Parts: sequence; C-alpha cells; structure tokens
Amino acid sequence: MMSSASIAFLTSLLSFMASGGESICHSGPTNSVERKYYEKETITRQGYTLTFISKDSAFSANTKQKMINTFFDVYPREAKRFNPKTRKQITFVIDPAYAGVAATDAGVATYSPKWLREHPEDLDVVTHEVMHVVQAYPPNSVGWLTEGIADYVRYTYGVNNVKANWTLPAYKEGQSYTNSYRITARFFVWLEKNVRSTLINELDNAARTHTYTPDIWKQKTGKTVDELWAAYAQNPALDLTYR
Repeated sequence: MMSSASIAFLTSLLSFMASGGESICHSGPTNSVERKYYEKETITRQGYTLTFISKDSAFSANTKQKMINTFFDVYPREAKRFNPKTRKQITFVIDPAYAGVAATDAGVATYSPKWLREHPEDLDVVTHEVMHVVQAYPPNSVGWLTEGIADYVRYTYGVNNVKANWTLPAYKEGQSYTNSYRITARFFVWLEKNVRSTLINELDNAARTHTYTPDIWKQKTGKTVDELWAAYAQNPALDLTYR
C-alpha cells in the first residue's frame, strides 16, 4: 500500500506530464474555521513562474484564470523590451483587506477583489502592475515618470482595454506631464510617434540605473520636457488603437 506522500508525488508527476511542460502546483483552501481563507497555486511557463494567492473564497475562478493568462501574455514581452534581467518569479495576492485597486512591491502584486468583482474586464491592471516589477526603479524615483511609463505600457501591450473601457484621455488645457498615469502616458505615446521612437526605453533605462536627470530630455530630443509638453499641447492629435 502506497503512503499518502507517494500518492501525492505521483499525482503531481502525472499532472505535470499532462500539462505538456507547464508546471502547476496547487494548494487547496484551508477548511479550518479558526483560520482565514487561503488558496495558493503556482504556475510555470517558458521560464517564468507566477504564484497566485487568494485570500477571498468568493473570488471568481474565471477572473483568476484571465489574470493568469494576461500575466503570461504581457510580462515576457515587457521583460524582453525593457528589462530582460527582471524577476522570473512573481506573486499575485488577492486580498480583501487591501483598500486600493492594486499595488506592487518587491515582486508581489496585491489586488483588490472588490475592484475586480466590480470591474471584471479590467485585466490590464495586471499589465500595469507587472510593469512595475520590470521597472525595478530605485527608491525616490520620479513618480510621474514611473506611473506614466506603466500606463504607456498598458496602452501598448494591453489585452483587454476595449472591454474595460480604458482609454488615454484627450489633451485638455490645464493638464501637465506631472499629472502622471494616463495623462503622462498619452504624452509618451505622442513623443514616441512624433519626436523619438526610442525615448521611452531610454527614460526607463535611465530611471532603473539611477541616472535619470531632467537633462536627459535635452540630450535625447534637443528640447526640455517643458518645451516638449508645450509642443504637444499645441498639436496633441493622436491616432490611438486599443485592444
């Protein structure tokens, strides 16, 4: 008679073989009344590993699978373009105690199940958050640059922005590149198309290597960031395409 440990090993081996090379390890939810709900699954594909932890027993299995698929779609592409040395192991945590939408630190992205329940099509919150892992900027980096690039990446590599009704806002008087997020991201798309196609990569690399200074704008484009923003404000038209 085989021991329970032997049975578990064979079950895991058969699962791996059936997956065609995709490694999946799953720990079921705790049944203890005294302990909070906790479910963990680890998936490995093409050299990247995602550990998915849910602390919400009501979290949609469909949303979970879509988040996993989004990760393995966008993260390798973000890594290839911006930072091939980025982390190979990432953790997602679905945490009912988290009051925001999502946040990322040290390779761990925490998501609000409430937000995802109310916005089930907002899968590209994953695209934005895992870009923060790729960025790996040092502390005290420029905040508007960090978030602007992450939303630029969401626009560029997003897989479900149309269904999520997520768009880059049209330019309006009074906006500033320091507004961050989507406003800055639209400026970055304009810069890429009209000024310098490699600029976003160069800004990203400078931020990661702690060499970013305001002088980089003049060095790479011949104009200061304020001069570039003024040019953008005079002619902000863009042909945008969403997925």
